[in-house]
This record gives sequence, C-alpha cells and structure tokens, in this order.
Amino acid sequence: MKRAIALPLIGIVTVIIYVYGSERIPSLPELKANLAFLTAAVEDRPLTSALLYFGTYVAIAAFSIPAGALMTLAGGALFGFCGGLLIVSFASSLGALLAFLVSRLLLHDAVQRRYGSRLARFNDGLEKDGAFYLFTLRLIPVFPFFVVNLVMGLTPVRARTFYWVSQLGMLPATAVYVNAGTQLAQLDDAGDVLSPGILASFALIGIFPWIARRTLAFWKQRKVYRRWRRPVSFDRNLVVIGAGAAGLVSAYIAAAVKAKVTLVEAHKMGGDCLNYGCVPSKALIRSAKLAHQMRNADRYGLLAAEPAFSFRRVMQRIHDVIAEVAPHDSVERYEGLGVEVLQGHARIKDPWTVEITLPDGNIRALTTRAIIIATGASPFVPPLPGIDDVGYLTSDTLWERFSGLDAPPKRLVILGGGPIGCELAQSFARLGSSVTQIEMAPRLLVREDSVVSDYAHEALQADGVHVLTGHKALSCDVHGGEKAIIVEKDGVRQRIAFDELICAVGRSPRLKGFGLEELGIPVGRTVETNAYLETIYPNILAAGDVAGPYQFTHTAGHQAWFAAVNALFGTFRKFKADYRVIPWTTFIDPEVARVGLNEQEAREQGIPFEVTRYGIDDLDRAIADGTARGFVKVLTVPGKDTLLGVTIVGEHAGDLLAEFVLAMKHGLGLNKILSTIHTYPTLAEANKYVAGEWRRAHVSPRVQSFLEGFHRYMRGERA
Repeated sequence: MKRAIALPLIGIVTVIIYVYGSERIPSLPELKANLAFLTAAVEDRPLTSALLYFGTYVAIAAFSIPAGALMTLAGGALFGFCGGLLIVSFASSLGALLAFLVSRLLLHDAVQRRYGSRLARFNDGLEKDGAFYLFTLRLIPVFPFFVVNLVMGLTPVRARTFYWVSQLGMLPATAVYVNAGTQLAQLDDAGDVLSPGILASFALIGIFPWIARRTLAFWKQRKVYRRWRRPVSFDRNLVVIGAGAAGLVSAYIAAAVKAKVTLVEAHKMGGDCLNYGCVPSKALIRSAKLAHQMRNADRYGLLAAEPAFSFRRVMQRIHDVIAEVAPHDSVERYEGLGVEVLQGHARIKDPWTVEITLPDGNIRALTTRAIIIATGASPFVPPLPGIDDVGYLTSDTLWERFSGLDAPPKRLVILGGGPIGCELAQSFARLGSSVTQIEMAPRLLVREDSVVSDYAHEALQADGVHVLTGHKALSCDVHGGEKAIIVEKDGVRQRIAFDELICAVGRSPRLKGFGLEELGIPVGRTVETNAYLETIYPNILAAGDVAGPYQFTHTAGHQAWFAAVNALFGTFRKFKADYRVIPWTTFIDPEVARVGLNEQEAREQGIPFEVTRYGIDDLDRAIADGTARGFVKVLTVPGKDTLLGVTIVGEHAGDLLAEFVLAMKHGLGLNKILSTIHTYPTLAEANKYVAGEWRRAHVSPRVQSFLEGFHRYMRGERA
C-alpha cells in the first residue's frame, strides 16, 4: 500500500521538477552575472540562505537533476571553501540517500524477484564487500553519481552503509569543485574543473583500495610460502590425489584444457562411489525391490510368490554391475584422455612437490604448479567396547564379505538411521534377513522433516525391519558363541543378538598420511578451505568428501570444476564454489528427494515460508502403477511463487526432483512449471499439480467475485 501511494507521488514530483525546473536551471554565465546579488543575499540572511541552498541541493541530488556541478561551484562561491564544503557534503550525501531509498522502495523487490537467482553471487559479494565497492565508485567521478545511487538501491547494501561511504567517498571531488567555486570568476565552463590530471588523480585514488588488497594478499601468500623454495620450472600443471568423483572430474577438466596432469590413486579407480557406495548399493536395491514385487505380485493381479534366489548370485550381479561401470572410470580411459595415472600413495612434501610411493616401493617425485586433494572419506566406526571382538562390517567391506555367502545373514543389525543405514536395512530385509536398525536420534533421517521420517519408518517396518529409534548403543559382546549388541533407551537396556553387524553411522574424510600436518594445512572434520576451495596455500586445493560440506558424488563433481579451474587459471580469475542449489536423494522405497530448504530448516533459520502440498495418491499414473503413496511438498516465499525448497516422497522421487532443481537454479517459479506441458500419464505431472495447488491458493477473492458477477451478467441474469 505504501509503495502504491509513493509511486505516483514520486512520479508527479519528478515530472514537475523536470518539466518546470529544468528550464530554470541557470548556466554558469548566469551564475557569474548574478553572483554579486546572491552574495549580498547570503550576507544579509546567512542562515536562511544556507538552509535554502541546502534544501535545493538535496532535491537536485535526490531527483538526479543535472545541476549538481553548478550548485557545488555556487556553494564555494557563496559560502567559501569551509562553509561550502560542509553544506555540499552533507546535502549531496542526504540527496543521494533519498535517491537510493526511492530506488529501493520502487524497484528493489521487482528486480530481485525477477533476477534473484542470477544476482545471488553478486548480492553475496555486495553484502560482504559492498562498502569497499561503493567507496571505489564514489572516488572515480567517471561513474555518474546518480547512476550509482539508483543501482545501489537495487542491492543488499544497507542504507546506513550507503550514507557514510557516500559521505566519505564523494568528499574529494566535492572539495575540488567547492574550491573551484571560490575562484568562480576565472571559470568559463563547469567541465573545466575536472582536468585530465585531476581525473587521473581520482582514478588512482579509486584503485588504491584494490591495489592495497592485492598487496595484502601478496604479502600473506609470501608469509605462508616463505619457508619453502619454489621450483624454477614444474613437471606438471596439476597433480590430483585421489581418483574418486572429485579427482576424476578434476583430472578430466585439466586434460580437456591441455594441461599436463597426473592423477594418483592408492587403491581402486572410481573411488568409493563406484566400488563401495552408489553403484553397488543401487544394484542391491534393484534386486531387493524385484524380490519385494514378486512377493506382492497379487497387488498387480498376478499370483504372489516367495522369490527363490541364490544370494551368492545376487552379490555376483552387484560385482558384475561394478565391472560394467568401471570402464567409465578406468585407467585406460583417462590415459586416453591425456591424463597420466599413477597407482600409489601420494604425499605432499612441499607446496609444489608430491612424492608418490609406487607399488614396487620406488618413490617418484613430481613438481607441480597446483595440487588438488580429493582423497574422499571412509566409514566411521564408533568406538564401542567389544566391537572389535564381535567383528563388524561397513558399507565398504560388506560387498566382499557377503559375496561368499549362499544366503543373506539370518540376523543382521544395522547401526545408523541415516540414508545409508535405511537403504541397507530395507534391502536386506526384502532379501530375507531379520534386520534390526538402531538409531540414537529420536527418528530416522533426522535432516528431513518429521513427516518424511514417519514415511521412512513406516516403509521400513512394512518390509519387516525392526526399527529402534532413540536407542543408544553401549557395547558389544560374545556369550556362548553368540554375538550381541547392548542398547539403552530411557534407562532400560536391551541385548540384541546378531550374526552380522553393519556400521552405517557416517563417513570421515581421509586426512592422514598425505603430508597435510607437515605443511601446516588446517584440518578439522574436513580440510579447511576458503570459498575458492583453496587451503592456506592458494595452489593447494581440496574437493569432494575431504573438503565437505556435503558428501555426495554429484557435489564432489560439482566442486571439482571449481577446484580445477581455480587451480589452473586462478592467476587470472577465481570462481567461488556455488552451493545454492544442492539436491539429494535417499533411495529407499518410496524414495526421499530434496532440494533447498525443508520446514524444519526454514524455522531454525527464521525464514518465512508458505507450504503447498500435493498427495501422489491422487496421481493417475501412480494409481495405475500401484505406487500411489507419498507427496510433493513445496516451500515458497510468502505470497510469491519463488521456490525455497522442495521435498518429494514417492516412486522415482529423485528423478522428479530434477525439474525443481532446474527451476531453482535459474530462478523459475511455480507459475513457469504450471505453464509447462507435462506428458499424461506420467509421475512428472505431480510437479505441475503442486504448482496448480499453489496457484489456486493465491487467486484473489476479489477477482473471483468480479468474474462471478461478470459471468452472471453475460448469462443475462440481473441482481
């Protein structure tokens, strides 16, 4: 409402000033001709004259009237250097602030709503360094001040910051003009004030902060590197340590731009995802799902049958899948791309030297301009008393151990209620194991909303998993040849016997043995890096699980692009890693997929939101497929179709999420999704329907009432 009133009012005032005021703006000769009269008026009524001049200057600056230079000269001529500088400095800053506030009031929200996703990194930079950039612009008169005022109003820069930086930044140019005004009789044109020499001086002043920043960065680097001797030349442009997702992508990019790159892997090419994680677990999930469908075939009009299968063959299929995918990440493929691949253990000896211990024991040293640490992560095993005595498996070791079994473990305990634990628990239960899942938190998948946790809990229980949430594992023991784990809840202890124990409580980055300690590279839970993925040594970067904050294959590959480009071309330009839109999926049945915020995160962060939900049980294709369960839940900015986050629970939720990931990445709202044709009948229609639910909830009652009256009139009905 305030904006609706302000817009026409400001518009009217602006038109009046420009139409009637521009014709009355005096020229420099007119000012010189009337100088004696004006000086006498100031001497007669100094305070009134100063206030009138101040108000006029504020209005000129606020409405961007092209008379600022002339008014500043007049200030020096009428009030002297000190008085003129004082008045003009405050009047120009106040006027600039008013122009800034008008721009923010009228245009800021519209611009951010339309281009918010594209401006996100620009906004982040201004929030952090807005004062620095504004000060530079103010010091260089080449940039029209009125343009700076209006543009800054569209950014996140605070009004208070804008004012004091403007006050300080405009002072040098103001002083030059006011001083020139004291010599008004000698001036023939206002433009004469800014000679090339003065402009050059301002430019030097303006770029001084940039030079200072660069110099400071240079000395900081010099301090970090001072105990090391930099090679005169290098064997490689880049050495990548680790051939998982992050390392493979980094090496691929380096080879693609014709850099000389060496990739070092101590174990298996493809890293954890190919050999122990994503690939084998999804192959297991597919076999388990088929067994589940056979067992429940009567839901599809067929005869239900207990699946007969060889567990050994199921595990063999998993290894066959790994072998079939492996060529994508093989030594041969990467050598064909131009990457030198070395099998061995890498250790960083100094910021430019990597020593590789080869399988035969020989050590090879390579000098390199840049290094990327992509050593991944390994399963975390909780230090429970007795756990080594009973023996345990992890998501890394279970595939080899189970490949020799003719039947799945009869009694299986899975420690952990996160995505890995839930996927393994459901799969092995569907293949016939009696599974007990233990989670210390009050619910499964604690990063998700509680309703999602409830869905996961019910789904796992329906498949026979005995889910124990809120239970703390205390110890393990062996009695009479029987292995067991002791858990506690609310002071009550319980002993659970098992044949196999799988630890799935998280993964820890591999940080030891690579020379990080000797170089003094800070590590906490991960390698500490800046926004460019650089360590304290700008030429040593980290990507993937070892760098965090996410432990997904797709984020590792995403980070690898930034790490590789910054490592190879950071001398000219660096790119900050972009984590604004990160999707992930838990591949239980039904799948749980999310991008952006969910309700619990939005509340924790104090972010206002609206929720729109569509039940997949109402979707035609889901009904036909017998998968009519789950939902699509969308969080939006209140009153707008701007996406804050999306959670999908249902069949192929991870695939359905892609449309929302694209929309959030490129600033598309629900109205764009609603106006997009979706094939019927498909599960993807759920995305359109949730957008339709949002649209119906935001139809104006006033518009509906008008339309109802219009159609009544068109039918010929009279009130």
